[in-house]
Amino acid sequence: MTNELGATEKELIEIRKAKISELKNLGYDPYPSRSNRDMTASQVQYDQEKLIGSEKEITVAGRIMARRGHGKLVFIDLVDESGKIQVVLKADLISEKELVLVSLLDIGDFLEVSGKVFITKAGELSIEAHSVKILTKSIRPLPEQWFGLKDQETRYRERYVDLIVNPEVKEKFYIRSKIVQSIRQFLLDSGFLEVDTPVLQPIPGGASAKPFCTHYNAYERDVFLRIAPELYLKRLIVGGFEKVFEFARSFRNEGVDATHNPEFTNLEFYWAYADYEKMMTFAEDLIRAVIKTINKGELVMEISGHEIDFAKPFERKTFAEITDGKNTDAAFKEGIAKAIAPTFVTNHPTELIPLAKKNEKSPEVVDTFQLVIAGLELMKAFSELNDPVDQRNRFEDQMKMRDAGDEEAQILDEDFLKAIEFGMPPTSGLGLGIDRLVRVLTNSKTLREILFFPFMKPEK
Repeated sequence: MTNELGATEKELIEIRKAKISELKNLGYDPYPSRSNRDMTASQVQYDQEKLIGSEKEITVAGRIMARRGHGKLVFIDLVDESGKIQVVLKADLISEKELVLVSLLDIGDFLEVSGKVFITKAGELSIEAHSVKILTKSIRPLPEQWFGLKDQETRYRERYVDLIVNPEVKEKFYIRSKIVQSIRQFLLDSGFLEVDTPVLQPIPGGASAKPFCTHYNAYERDVFLRIAPELYLKRLIVGGFEKVFEFARSFRNEGVDATHNPEFTNLEFYWAYADYEKMMTFAEDLIRAVIKTINKGELVMEISGHEIDFAKPFERKTFAEITDGKNTDAAFKEGIAKAIAPTFVTNHPTELIPLAKKNEKSPEVVDTFQLVIAGLELMKAFSELNDPVDQRNRFEDQMKMRDAGDEEAQILDEDFLKAIEFGMPPTSGLGLGIDRLVRVLTNSKTLREILFFPFMKPEK
């Protein structure tokens, strides 16, 4: 990579290292530990009527993202998380030493500026600098080709650069945070308790998936990264907690595609004395609360090119209706592909969900539902199986599948069976894929777009 002057990246790095030496010779610390910033760029914008024309001096700080002019008059764009503010540096308002400092600044450096707020002749809100202080001298220059870069692989691999030069990327992560916070608040307001359960587990349970394995040195045994928090959360229901939830970082050693990532965030919550039908109504209200939070209070939202009105009752279809009677996961995925509006798919075949309660009228199906939006499964819920004999039989069936070569079949968990033998009340549980929900609600094409640092293959 070269710049306009033909210098290579390696040469530019050496030039910047030389500038660090010059700064130190001038008595500047290129990496001081303290900043005196008292206003952000957005705060200056918000309070500009009070600040313009006043004698009040303010201090701003941020990364230098543009520089114009030289010598006695320099314009710098400082960018912080809240936005951009222009700084005007005049030779007669700062010291000679500070003028030399300004000459040693580069795009990417962090700078602190104190001064008064004014409007330039061009009409731009600016800070007239009376003093400047370097906060961080960047050694590596921002690559010019990143501006407008289309290579997603590179942007995912070096997300930190992507976030610097493409600030619009941040918006999806702000939305992600709002989604998580709105879900958490909805559950807390509904009387649920947030808990933490083990990530390292002796038996990977709660879902059908191949786990990651590691070794616990202190206990001299192999353990597994959790594939789901389900069995531990249900132990808490046995113990007397009636409403619990966890935002669980989970891990499944499976393939990667637009809708799957081996490391993901899964929300699970369990509600004693509730069944799947009561949970369905609750889930519908939860999704509406999320939509209102991220959509300025409105319930009509465009998703995947379709206008969806979340105020309307969610559609409900049985597994058999959506798969034409075929009892396979492949048929299910094919059947939901065209389900754009929020749709609850209920009553899955018993063999597909070994932890769910059988339907009293039709024991060949279980009391379950999955929420589908824009053709993607976002949540799964059911009336939990609390009959320890039935649960043991289903675990044993799963173990037979494992013996036949199915690595994703569930493992019989004696401690969990012991727990529910003490008695678990009628309970409904729900699992929600946070990453998938964010992907749908931000109209992202893949999960990687809404993960800060997706795992990447080594560069060739």
